[in-house]
Amino acid sequence: MKVEDVVSTDVIHVSVPGNREKALSLMREEQVSVVPVVKNDTNELVGILTRSDMITNPDEEQIAMLMTRDLITAKMDDDISDVASKMVENGIRRVPVINDDGELVGIVTSFDLVAQAIADMGIKDPVEDYMIDTVPTTWDETPLNVAFEVMKFFGLKSVIGLNSNNKMTGILTETDFIEESEIISKRTEHSSSVGTEGDKWSWDSTSVLYIEKNHLKFTDKVVKDVASSKLVTANTKTKVSTCAEKMKSLDVEQLPVLGIEGELVGLVRASDLIKALIK
Repeated sequence: MKVEDVVSTDVIHVSVPGNREKALSLMREEQVSVVPVVKNDTNELVGILTRSDMITNPDEEQIAMLMTRDLITAKMDDDISDVASKMVENGIRRVPVINDDGELVGIVTSFDLVAQAIADMGIKDPVEDYMIDTVPTTWDETPLNVAFEVMKFFGLKSVIGLNSNNKMTGILTETDFIEESEIISKRTEHSSSVGTEGDKWSWDSTSVLYIEKNHLKFTDKVVKDVASSKLVTANTKTKVSTCAEKMKSLDVEQLPVLGIEGELVGLVRASDLIKALIK
């Protein structure tokens, strides 16, 4: 199967020069978390911008300074197994597709590979061979700002909420956090003496330095207020293609994995399942 069989050609993108506000507004409007970046008035691909880029760099306003320039790309006639290899090797979930002139013509995501290829391939490997077993969890009464730090610590894109009985109550994704946050500016004042000994006019004088920094501010909601409570799960023996079918039908990129007694033992993501294409 080739890239042209799974590619999305109607690509939401931004251009440079451009700013954070415009990019974030577009992402929210189109409900996407990644956008390719092209040169203004051309379609030449020059970068890729993620919501994570904007979260981790709240003080930067210009897209050119926020975007990733070291690009991993594909062509229409590439085999999907090669694209899956690129995603796995580089720890990415989206690969822009370009033509011979370097122009953006499409994008392929790990979800595209799962929904349009793996779901129909009848792969019988158990999901326990692909899942990750280190899963970020938090009490579902946890404030969003704390839950966000838990997710960041694990370096993942979701966190699972648990109630007081240690039972799953919902899953919260990076997109959910973005929807419940805003970038705000905070100004701090720093004072220091500028006089010198013997200078009676300036000995008691001070200089004031104002520093303005941006940071991410969350709403006062807790995890259970925002997390999706419609949890669909897999178990360790669920087949890979069955998991892919579930993801496709629900339009989700991850499923919690349960053990024999219904306990949470792992998480399987679209980016995990694509390893089956390489195998």
